[in-house]
Amino acid sequence: MISVKGKWALITGAARGIGYLSAKFMAEQGCNLILHSRSVEHTKKIRQEAEALGVSVHEVEADLNDLAAVKKMLSEIDALGVTVDIVLNNAGLQIAYRTEYFTTPVEDYLVSFNVNTIAPAMICYHFMPKMIERGFGRILNTTSGIRLEPEQAGYSASKAALDKITIDLGKTVQGTDVMINLTDPGWCRTDLGGPNAPNAPESAIPGIVIGAFLDDKKSGRILGAQAFAGLSLAEAAEKAQKEFDSPY
Repeated sequence: MISVKGKWALITGAARGIGYLSAKFMAEQGCNLILHSRSVEHTKKIRQEAEALGVSVHEVEADLNDLAAVKKMLSEIDALGVTVDIVLNNAGLQIAYRTEYFTTPVEDYLVSFNVNTIAPAMICYHFMPKMIERGFGRILNTTSGIRLEPEQAGYSASKAALDKITIDLGKTVQGTDVMINLTDPGWCRTDLGGPNAPNAPESAIPGIVIGAFLDDKKSGRILGAQAFAGLSLAEAAEKAQKEFDSPY
């Protein structure tokens, strides 16, 4: 298990829910943070809490449905002059639940793919070459275990596409200290998951970020956070490395 103390992590969707909990947990481990949300006004709370833990924090903003804004955000991160060691592509959008799913509007797909697939892919393509050049990096892309629900076709299709991109990219770095994996929080009671979800958001910690701490040089895995619920960080890392293997 690696230490993230003093490293820099970009966390998208850091203002609330799983992103907020992930940011706080990473700060507790001594990791410096670049916090993304649609507006820096939204990350004030987590910034204050993280800085109180003694880490350095920057904030950036972008609507991930606006790909020009994503590109601008990446340029702004470059201008910070810090090395992004870890990327947690947490932000996601579940656009609608369509009971009349045969009339699903095209917009469901366009927005879902921009936010859940294309924006995370842009972030991966931006930072991964830098990680490869340095010989170190960790990327976690948040997927979803949702299945057999045509009512959420845009969302589920966009997450499936992100899975494919992540697994394919993982093959290029397999066996190196640049690792890209998928992470799935499970169905949690967040703004996205809704009040009827069976899991508390806190149950996703530490599993949702465990891929950032692994050192077995394996990529392309889906690390389901609920498999690590109730474990310490060290216990979760040991379980992940023993029980979750690469698909290659």
